[in-house]
Amino acid sequence: MNAASKVLLCLALSALLAGTASAQRGEHERHRDERFRSPHWVYDSRHHLNHYYPAHGEVVLGLPAGAIAVRFHNERFFFHGGVWFRPSGPRFVVVAPPIGIVVPVLPPAYVTLWVAGVPYYYADGAYYTPAPGGYVVAAPPPNIESAPPPSAPEPIIYPRNHQSPEQTNADRSACAQWATQQSVGKDASVFQRAFAACMDGRGYTVR
Repeated sequence: MNAASKVLLCLALSALLAGTASAQRGEHERHRDERFRSPHWVYDSRHHLNHYYPAHGEVVLGLPAGAIAVRFHNERFFFHGGVWFRPSGPRFVVVAPPIGIVVPVLPPAYVTLWVAGVPYYYADGAYYTPAPGGYVVAAPPPNIESAPPPSAPEPIIYPRNHQSPEQTNADRSACAQWATQQSVGKDASVFQRAFAACMDGRGYTVR
């Protein structure tokens, strides 16, 4: 095989491999899109959250790793990534959380809304407000659908003293409660300044 033939063969193999890789990526994306288009998943675009969640009523064989157990009125619930589960025999069903249940942390994806100077955190059809021990699931406040979308991204919190994630969540919850008390009847900027000041006093930088 002469040099020209070798070059042509290399080019042909490169094109074949590139086409195979592209086809594999396309197949992966197709399966991903089909997964989220299925009735098992719901795209939550309310308040510009724009996040996928498993549909309420979906039954799963086991809980995701790291799910938090929460007891409420002698019932057990589990919370993970904004999704709530309730035991159903040996399995678990995805449910809407009951009003009044408290979870120690907010989900990774949420939207902050302001109603009458009070912050509400929205995720997967549920509204949360700061409460002792974390965040309580609250009834949707009046006129919540007409609340303006958030004008700024959620703050990023840097632990300056190597605080653990658990300690950071506890401090964040406590500061959110305190900032809410300072900002009742005022605009969102008061809450943000109060929250940042509280976190700074506990050893965090908020940006």
